[in-house]
Amino acid sequence: MIRLATALIGASLLATPALASEKDGEDCVRTKVWDAYGDGWHIRTLTSTTLANGATNSYLVTVYQGNEYKFQACGDDSVKNLDVLLYDLDGNVVHRDATENAQPELSLTPESTTTYYLVVYARETTGDGGVGVAVTYR
Repeated sequence: MIRLATALIGASLLATPALASEKDGEDCVRTKVWDAYGDGWHIRTLTSTTLANGATNSYLVTVYQGNEYKFQACGDDSVKNLDVLLYDLDGNVVHRDATENAQPELSLTPESTTTYYLVVYARETTGDGGVGVAVTYR
C-alpha cells in the first residue's frame, strides 16, 4: 500500500505543469543589463513578477531630459509574446515595442522630463509566466 501511495504521489508530481519562474525572467533581463554596462548603460530598476495570460503589471517611472532609456522585459519559457508600453499620465499609449516575442525592448530619449506608466503586458502565455523587467539609462 505504501508503495502504491508513493508511486501515485511521484506520478502526480511528474504530471504537474511547471510553475512560473520569475527567476528565469529576472536572470534573462539581468544578463541583458550586465551586458550593456560596457556601453555606458546603468540600471535604474530591475524587478520580477508573475503574469497570467492577458495580464499586465505597471510601474510609475520618471524619465529625465538628457538621458537615453531602455525598457526591457524577459519572459520564462511559458511566455510566448510579451509587450512593453509607455502610457502618459492621461492613459494614452505614447510608445510601444513592435515585437512579437518574449523579450521586448523599447528605447526612448525624452525631449523633456516626464513621468510615464511602464506597462508590461503578457499578450500570450501558456500559463502563468515569470517575467523580469529592467529600466536602464545612459
